Amino acid sequence: MSEYVNHDRRRFLSTAAMTVAAAELAMIGSAEAQTSRGASPAIKPGTNTSFGSLKQIDAGALNVGYAEAGPATGPVVILLHGWPYDIHSYVDVAPLLASVGYRVILPYLRGYGSTRFLSSEAFRNGQQSVVAVDIIALMDALKIEKAILGGFDWGARTADIIAAIWPARCKALVSVSGYLIGSQEAGKMPLPPKAELQWWYQFYFATDRGRAGYDQYRHDFAKLIWQIASPKWDFDDATFDRTAASFDNPDHVSIVIHNYRWRLGLAAGDPRYDDLEKRLAEGPIITVPTITMEGDANGAPHADASSYATKFSGKYAHRVVTGGIGHNLPQEAPQAFAETVVDVDRY
Repeated sequence: MSEYVNHDRRRFLSTAAMTVAAAELAMIGSAEAQTSRGASPAIKPGTNTSFGSLKQIDAGALNVGYAEAGPATGPVVILLHGWPYDIHSYVDVAPLLASVGYRVILPYLRGYGSTRFLSSEAFRNGQQSVVAVDIIALMDALKIEKAILGGFDWGARTADIIAAIWPARCKALVSVSGYLIGSQEAGKMPLPPKAELQWWYQFYFATDRGRAGYDQYRHDFAKLIWQIASPKWDFDDATFDRTAASFDNPDHVSIVIHNYRWRLGLAAGDPRYDDLEKRLAEGPIITVPTITMEGDANGAPHADASSYATKFSGKYAHRVVTGGIGHNLPQEAPQAFAETVVDVDRY
């Protein structure tokens, strides 16, 4: 009984603390006004370049590498990266959230950075459900009952899945580009030519030549994707190279190639997750409080917000961040992203 009383007390104190935190964070460059109006963030991206020492923990099928910032007793925020990015997408977001009391967890997804499979025999699987299962396993290993989840690209899809399937583990959600849960059947449906063109790399990866090309030129390939997806982001070589190092993971190519082949139905998933994939294919509604975001210069394939607004049945808002913000929104607009996390926590 005392465990539940203490939990309720911590939740009450957490709510009060976050009300103060929101005011403090909003004072940094008048961030709250800028975000609500969709303006560019005041903080200069690239202010921070590292997280310091990383941590490792066994969780599910993986030994997960992750960075952590903020007080150990603070409300938890888990921030998830996409492809071809890594935890450095949040290198400026994490200290902002930590400064107002959040405990921020930033894991390398399977196939990135210092995250490794515990078994050499494990299926190097990149289908959508298993990445979400990885994060649930990480929460269990870290004894995190519930967290605010935020992400973009693969990370947004993973956060969406957790919010939809395990809502008791997700306090609130920040999802860049909105509702990204898909299915193999949907992936088989042809799109208009201009839309298909945006997915050129998916078709490239479907071939043996594409796998070999990505393996050989993954550094140049990823930089090209960054340039296409964020055409107005003037990132320097040092910024890119800090992230590109995470692609040297021995499982990276296998995970990426399987992810995109699975989407098209060209690679089989793990039968253990068939039931979960069936649930996801139905497009489950997300009930937790949510804010979706989009940059005004996102060059990657993305849907209009009006097409997915009905997928969120809880308190919901959509924000567009202007000023040439591309696909890697947290790194390009860290102040806006951090403020959104604080705001959705108050929903």
